[in-house]
Amino acid sequence: MTTFTESALEQHCRRYRERDLLPAVVDPVSRRILLHIGAAYGAVTMPTELGEPVLQRLRAAGPAGPVFAHPRAGRWTFLTGPTRHDEFPATAAAELFRRYTTVAGTGSQIVLPSAEDEASGYRLWVAGADTYGTRPTQQAVIDAVCGRPTA
Repeated sequence: MTTFTESALEQHCRRYRERDLLPAVVDPVSRRILLHIGAAYGAVTMPTELGEPVLQRLRAAGPAGPVFAHPRAGRWTFLTGPTRHDEFPATAAAELFRRYTTVAGTGSQIVLPSAEDEASGYRLWVAGADTYGTRPTQQAVIDAVCGRPTA
């Protein structure tokens, strides 16, 4: 009889799926927890000094998290609703570029914090989901970055 022992990494990933409703997977090569960006999830990454006021604006208007930090890089990543590059014009893209903000493209993957990342301070959660499985729309995060009212 074979006994399966779930690794700490796999346990952390399972918690993301069950508790946070994030369809995360463990990449067997890199041994990182990945979230696929596209039809259900998006991500917007920005400098920490911009992320803090963006988080405040989003909290005032509705769902704000989940958000995690990359302290060594000085960046925050906001998990959002689906990536919709067709919904914002070139002027918005230029504004995001000026603010050193990136929108993860459909088909890309982002790395979520593992227990090891959190213990070492490499990747840390700043804010969890406000309510079970909720997150802001991608447009709400982009509006908050650009200083526009969020809907």
